[in-house]
Amino acid sequence: MGFLWSLIIGGIIGWLAGMIIGRDVPFGIIGNIIAGFIGAWLGSLILGDWGPVVGDFAIIPALIGAIVFVFILSLIFKSMRKAS
Repeated sequence: MGFLWSLIIGGIIGWLAGMIIGRDVPFGIIGNIIAGFIGAWLGSLILGDWGPVVGDFAIIPALIGAIVFVFILSLIFKSMRKAS
């Protein structure tokens, strides 16, 4: 049950990150989950594990990390579309 909870929280974090910066995460819900997990890893690497923890995610650093990740990912996909 813990893994399922982590997937749900990761998806919500990825979705919120996309909503905050106004860009869609590629690959839909799977992309949101991946963005949430990578954002949580990136956020905890940069900011540490502080704030409320839900589903093994420190929410504030995970959200900040996911925002950074989604922004960088959207820039990469945008440049790939221009190149083709």
